[in-house]
Amino acid sequence: MDAHQEPTSVLDAAPALPGESTSRVGLTAEARDLLRTLREQHGPLMFHQSGGCCDGSSPMCYPDGEFLTSEADVLLGTFHLDDGDIGFWMSVEQFEYWKHTHLTVDVVPGRGSGFSLEAPVGKRFLIRSRLLVVPG
Repeated sequence: MDAHQEPTSVLDAAPALPGESTSRVGLTAEARDLLRTLREQHGPLMFHQSGGCCDGSSPMCYPDGEFLTSEADVLLGTFHLDDGDIGFWMSVEQFEYWKHTHLTVDVVPGRGSGFSLEAPVGKRFLIRSRLLVVPG
């Protein structure tokens, strides 16, 4: 798949930013499947996308509330799944760089960060991005 090509079967998150009606983030079917498995093991989940080095471009999956958000973070959207909701948060600083981008959470083989819940299962979440298209 081309790095800029949108995967098929993407579930868009419900927009969370005030005044917005366009989703900024989506989940592939593979990501949804992995999230169901992780939810069975860990309960309610959340994503946080920070900036910086190391796994800064990888979304981190945590038990909901384990990563403490503050005014330094923005909720980009909420995924409404059959077994519960999952919020997708990003640092305000990172959002400034990516505010014109639609993010799709996908899954690839390999180990991600040791702090993200999927690390032990031999898969990792990653972001695929494209220009955010706002209907006019």
